[in-house]
Amino acid sequence: MIYKNLLLTEMMLPIIAGDDVKKLDDFHMQSEGISSVQLMERAGKSFVAWYEDQSFSSVIKIYVFVGSGNNGGDGLVIARLLQNDQRAIHVVCMEPIENCSEDFIFNFSRLPDSVEVVQYTDWPKEIKDDSVIVDAVLGVGVNRPLNKNYAELISFLNTLSAIKLAVDLPSGLPADHTSVGLVFQADFTLTFQFPKLSLLFPEHAEIIGKLVVLDIGISESSIHRFSQNRFYLREIDIKKHHKYFHRFSHKGDFGKVLLIGGALGKTGAINLAGHAALRTGSGLVLLAPQIPDPYKFRPIVPELMVFGEKGGFCFEEFDSVAIGPGMGLDVNFSWFRGLLDQVNLPIVLDADGINLLSKFPELIDQLPVNSILTPHFKEFERLVGKSSDHLERIQRATDFATKYNIILILKGAHTLIAMPDGRQIFNSSGNQYMATAGSGDVLTGMIASFLGQKYSPENAAICGVFHHGMAGEIASQSKYRGMIASDIINAIPETFVQLEVL
Repeated sequence: MIYKNLLLTEMMLPIIAGDDVKKLDDFHMQSEGISSVQLMERAGKSFVAWYEDQSFSSVIKIYVFVGSGNNGGDGLVIARLLQNDQRAIHVVCMEPIENCSEDFIFNFSRLPDSVEVVQYTDWPKEIKDDSVIVDAVLGVGVNRPLNKNYAELISFLNTLSAIKLAVDLPSGLPADHTSVGLVFQADFTLTFQFPKLSLLFPEHAEIIGKLVVLDIGISESSIHRFSQNRFYLREIDIKKHHKYFHRFSHKGDFGKVLLIGGALGKTGAINLAGHAALRTGSGLVLLAPQIPDPYKFRPIVPELMVFGEKGGFCFEEFDSVAIGPGMGLDVNFSWFRGLLDQVNLPIVLDADGINLLSKFPELIDQLPVNSILTPHFKEFERLVGKSSDHLERIQRATDFATKYNIILILKGAHTLIAMPDGRQIFNSSGNQYMATAGSGDVLTGMIASFLGQKYSPENAAICGVFHHGMAGEIASQSKYRGMIASDIINAIPETFVQLEVL
């Protein structure tokens, strides 16, 4: 099964290092027998095709800022293709034309006379708010602080209310590291073929705006030659990770799930997790609330059952177990250790289950192999210590997963799934409206459900994370910032419909 899962991951879109982008371009051009100018034309066409579908495509004035390299060349293609009788295209060149790359000069020569071209030093620095700004200045190649003119330009552009679009990367942002200087603040970042790693960092949210990945025809087999064990999980990848059921399947095949948590005042957490497990397809879901009289607990839906037996759990009766949602920290050490001692299948550990590991780190070694931990940033910090930035956080998550042979899901925008073998999988689904109480409990229930349906831990993590984000997207279409965790649960069935996993 591990071999099969590795093959499935290899079908995902790799995220390669910025230093390898030119190598990838060169390899692809040689393989396809095309020139760099032709590849640049593809990039420009993909950008413009996206642009024409946007609500602001009717804006009359468009300012395209171009640097001296191939990112600037992309900008010149975009300027030429956007030009028509209804638009006024202005190109602002940061460097003298003779100092620019060969491909830049070629594309500059193709600009129609109707495109106004000006050198930055002669530009009056006037842009009205009802304009569109296209940043094609630096792209992937930035590796040094910005010089005076570039810093002056970006500082000025960042003060404007015009619509701002970045080509491949916002100028000033390194491809693989956290920004430490001035960066163009985009409303949309249109990156080519795969997301650059830095575009997935929470520190860069206000710089990137909305991330869009544009296909420019580079085959994924070519990209895989430069893979560094980082992958981008997309909708197209999900069906391969699912299992399917036949008409003779019964509720036992769909799994019996146990959820342990829900201390006094926090029983909503396991209620949400249990409801999510049912909506994800579990055959039976039992809740074990940690309150003095479990039978006084009220399930959120009648299909949920309550485990109220005294004297411990018989884990052999269950197909998956999740521990932690709403459990609280006032837990006896011996009792918690006993849970981990008794269970012999991969578990899902979330919320206070993770906080208890932080409190009793000597128990981490007792986690069953391939168990799935789902911390948010603060819970992760308690577990492994503070990180200086997200790049360090990603590495710490990977180190923890490989050291303890578990799967660690670091929740947030572009949720990271760190695998025991060192692979890093970044999720593409979800949005800001999912930042609401109980959203993480929903994810716990979904992953526990997939485990109970006999998915491998890897596939349970992948499907749980993607479906969770997709359900959030669906629910937020009508609820927006008013969305709550229950709305996410109610949207789970629609994710199976849209993904054609029936």
